[in-house]
Amino acid sequence: MTHPLVEKTRAAGVVGAGGAGFPTHVKIDAQADTVLINGASCEPLLCSDIHLMETRSDDIIKGLGLVMDAVGAEKAMIGVKAKHRNAVAILERKVADAGLTGGRNMSVFKMQDFYPGGDEHVLVNEATGRIVPQGGIPLEVGVVVSNSESVFNMSQAWEDKPVTHRTLNVAGEVMKPIVVRVPVGTPVSHVLKLAGGVRRPDCKVIDGGPMMGRVLDDPEKAFVTKTTSGLIVLPAEHNVIQGKTTDINQLMRVTRLACCQCSLCTDLCPRFQLGHNLHPHLIMRSLALPVDHPIKQQALLCSECGICEKWACPMQISPREVNRAIKQQLKIRPKDVGGEDLGRHPYTDYRRVPVKRLLGKLDLLAYDVHPEPVFDPAQPEVVGLYLRQHIGAPSTPVVSVGDMVSCGQVVAEIPEKALGARVHASISGKVMAADSEKILVKKENGNV
Repeated sequence: MTHPLVEKTRAAGVVGAGGAGFPTHVKIDAQADTVLINGASCEPLLCSDIHLMETRSDDIIKGLGLVMDAVGAEKAMIGVKAKHRNAVAILERKVADAGLTGGRNMSVFKMQDFYPGGDEHVLVNEATGRIVPQGGIPLEVGVVVSNSESVFNMSQAWEDKPVTHRTLNVAGEVMKPIVVRVPVGTPVSHVLKLAGGVRRPDCKVIDGGPMMGRVLDDPEKAFVTKTTSGLIVLPAEHNVIQGKTTDINQLMRVTRLACCQCSLCTDLCPRFQLGHNLHPHLIMRSLALPVDHPIKQQALLCSECGICEKWACPMQISPREVNRAIKQQLKIRPKDVGGEDLGRHPYTDYRRVPVKRLLGKLDLLAYDVHPEPVFDPAQPEVVGLYLRQHIGAPSTPVVSVGDMVSCGQVVAEIPEKALGARVHASISGKVMAADSEKILVKKENGNV
């Protein structure tokens, strides 16, 4: 029998808050022996998970227990880096209380500070010793992995509270680095004002982290989504920005000319280290081959963590971006990629990428400062609610221009028989626009 949490999570519009946005009600409608919270705060400069675990630990522990019941898990673990001592201490007290009062088998798994510790395949292996098969998901080895904010949102869903807000931090070229909780759909420009504004005019904004985040085309027209874990403001000429804005056709040409086949991209690839049949250096050598060639198919196994591009490659090319372009052309599933699973590489522990050194290589150390929490932020006058904030089909609007909506009201539904997630109004007000991309709601009469 399906646990009530599954339907409540679907009704609340909970998705994977770590960045992927997979509809959570589908993930927890399963059986597993272990639940693993991903609180690794994987990307450099991002810290919203840590802030949430420090300030809303009771809700997270409650949500973790609910997920355990839903999937029939015998134990649960909270993955958090040992360097976050305050969060670790708080969580260890809470899980001890949960064990004494509720008989819960919960523990805190203290991780080393390396990137990408928050990759779910890597996290599962670190915490449980199990290896997720290539092209597979943690559920195949009996583990359900969920981001700390997703678990928090499930605790709220249990009380029939939908996802209307998002915790994120702002770093980089801003006057005051902050961590704040804002309504989903808050204009990026409004969040930057909460951080005191941008320090220089020639900056770009990354939605997400410096390794896997995307540069916003126009921050003035962009809005916070359910998966926005942070905003990083960097000068336009910064190496991180340049790497994300290079034309893919130019990158392909340079790759054909510059790749020296040193194989460092493969040696340091986290998925290769887990035994997956992913050899980026061979893919780079095979660009002239048909897109469905077995070597090129390996691109589907790439997690796009960016180690190959930002850490490994001495020629400053980007296997990650090449793999991403190849993925868009392939018509098979990652599960169908051939090759023998070789098991965990014996040198894995010696090939980890220390976050501090990565920050130095990326020229980001100056921005690695503790953010100031903003607990009562000014509310936006308008929110833009994207219809695709998740993996799957875009949601379908159920409101029209001119309608008055209340915070928490459903404004877009999951299409029938499709993978997707509901969207709720994050402020009370009037619907100003509703099209195939987003719904705009304007605050009226001071209501939020």
